[in-house]
Amino acid sequence: MNPTTTTTPYDVIIIGGGAAGLGAGVTLSRARRRTLVIDAGAPRNAPAEGAHNLLGLEGIPPLELVARGRAELAGYGGELLPGSVTDVVADPTGIGFTVHVTPDSAGEASTLRARRIIIATGLTDELPDLPGVGERWGREVLHCPYCHGWEVRDQPIGVLGSGPGSVHQARLFHQWSRDLTFFTNETELAADTREEFAALGIRIIEGAVAGLDIDADTLRGIRLSDGTLIPRTAVVVAPHMVANLDPVASLNLAQTENPMGRAIQTDAAGQASVPGVWVAGNATDLGAQVGAAAAAGVRAGAVANAHLVDEDAVAALERFRNRN
Repeated sequence: MNPTTTTTPYDVIIIGGGAAGLGAGVTLSRARRRTLVIDAGAPRNAPAEGAHNLLGLEGIPPLELVARGRAELAGYGGELLPGSVTDVVADPTGIGFTVHVTPDSAGEASTLRARRIIIATGLTDELPDLPGVGERWGREVLHCPYCHGWEVRDQPIGVLGSGPGSVHQARLFHQWSRDLTFFTNETELAADTREEFAALGIRIIEGAVAGLDIDADTLRGIRLSDGTLIPRTAVVVAPHMVANLDPVASLNLAQTENPMGRAIQTDAAGQASVPGVWVAGNATDLGAQVGAAAAAGVRAGAVANAHLVDEDAVAALERFRNRN
């Protein structure tokens, strides 16, 4: 599709086409709502070989999962617009939104209208600023044992210290490998934590980390600032996670902070602080895996549809009464 300017609003425009956005899009399309998913085509998990803990689709390549979701969306009449949202403006009266999209491949910008908005923009992982970490992210550089722990089981794993979250990660990854080394990277470890690591058999390496050692597109280990190389085949980091808010910054949505990072604040049903806006997936739940993000998208789609059903019923009743 190639919309440029529309006066007839979509029932729902979904910003972001990962698991959460496509989950919402399929749900709304099956509900016979005029639905548009806008997606820039850069899923967070693209570097990973597979998505895990996804019942019936264990290990599916992330881009294949997106392709399947897009096909299902189209099969139910939902629309997909490749592009990036630059601005979302709420109507000053009533619930409704104007959505601006960057120029598409034809060089035409899009200005679209929607009755409701679902934000599924995901998050950005702010990684330790060390050579090799960003380049190997999603491959040998990991953060979630439930996503990738099985794939590195019994391997020599290094946990890069950056705060309390790293200590928790060491405890978690110990479940998957006993060959675990914690690199303090000049962060402080409490005495009781050191004693606990000793009890668990987790080795502690003091001093600053210079970066990762990569050879022939393979991680060799972690190199310290003094040049020492500690062989490791996987590295665990604790990124600071930040919800992708730029596309919807003008809505001034309430945010929330937690030890993992910053997310969009919602109620239990995914409703944001602005009426008519829902949020699903990592933009509001920083720790959600693919299955949880997809489920949140389904829920957001169903709740948004329920609101539209109520609004349509009220409008129909008003028209009925005006005729009689």
